[in-house]
Amino acid sequence: MINIVINEDYAEFVKEDLLTAAAETVIQLSQIQDEIEMSVVIQSDDDLHDLNRQFLGIDAPTDVLSFPADEIDPDSGLRILGDVIISYPRAAEQATAAGETVDDEIQLLVIHGTLHLLGYDHTTSEEKQTMWELQRKALDQLGCKIIRLPE
Repeated sequence: MINIVINEDYAEFVKEDLLTAAAETVIQLSQIQDEIEMSVVIQSDDDLHDLNRQFLGIDAPTDVLSFPADEIDPDSGLRILGDVIISYPRAAEQATAAGETVDDEIQLLVIHGTLHLLGYDHTTSEEKQTMWELQRKALDQLGCKIIRLPE
């Protein structure tokens, strides 16, 4: 189950089905067999700035943060992957700068964040290559026209 939470300031701009499709595509590509639970949250730039400072010690805004949980929900028995939190204003700004659509940018950020929840990273060139290949496969499967990938 993928829980979608959208700050009311951005609700009219964000399509929930695109967020769900992006996360589900990553889960399918990663061959996760068990049922999972995760959240995708759309928030403000200030909210992500605060979270970045509080949890990572980085006093700057960012486009996406992932908070892995990898726990079992005692009520449902589902594996909880964690939360992907996206700054809508930053996603919109990045999309405009790159000549992409905001929908495609947000799907890229959901894909990127979900891969982090699954343990993928991009700190070494080998990890980055693996993660970028999975991002590209997911984007292609979703029909996203993003050419560049995040650094």
